[in-house]
Amino acid sequence: MLRVRDDDAEAFAELVMNYQPRLQRILQHLVGERDTADDLVQDVFLRVYRARKTYVPGAKFSTWIFRIANNVASNAVRDRSRRREYQMVDFSGSQQAIPAMDQLAVASSSAMPVRRLEGTERAEMVRQALNSLSERQRMALLLSKFEGLSYQEIADTMGMTTKAVRSLLSRSRENLRQILQPYMEHGAQPPGEESGGAK
Repeated sequence: MLRVRDDDAEAFAELVMNYQPRLQRILQHLVGERDTADDLVQDVFLRVYRARKTYVPGAKFSTWIFRIANNVASNAVRDRSRRREYQMVDFSGSQQAIPAMDQLAVASSSAMPVRRLEGTERAEMVRQALNSLSERQRMALLLSKFEGLSYQEIADTMGMTTKAVRSLLSRSRENLRQILQPYMEHGAQPPGEESGGAK
């Protein structure tokens, strides 16, 4: 990134090659649509490029770019819910996102009774529940479940100890379970959804 700050085009191309697949996976899980995720990845890199002159090395670069990605995804989800535009999931484009969301919902509590839900509905509820978590909890959970990173890799990415990562993931799983339990048991919306989303 320091080379990018000095207008090195090759360095920027390297960043794109290294981070594009990872960002696409995370953003697709957050927004549920491959085309939208691809657009958001471009937005992330555009923001990185625009911010290059003010970039100051502090936390790890991966933490910084994942934070940008999280903000971009949050804005996209908020804008979509404001417009109340619900699009059907294109199974040819996001077939892998839904099983992963289902897996996360089930993993959040093995005690939840199984309900007959449409995969898209369940995936949307999990996305909403993920969005209600704090930024750190959401990012740790995504890096663990969707990126498959170890505790040590998440700790390195987020600038934390492995003990802190274990604690953060435990809290995020418990919070996710509490948020999703009323929906899984009774079909109730996650907290805050009726009033426009969690803060």
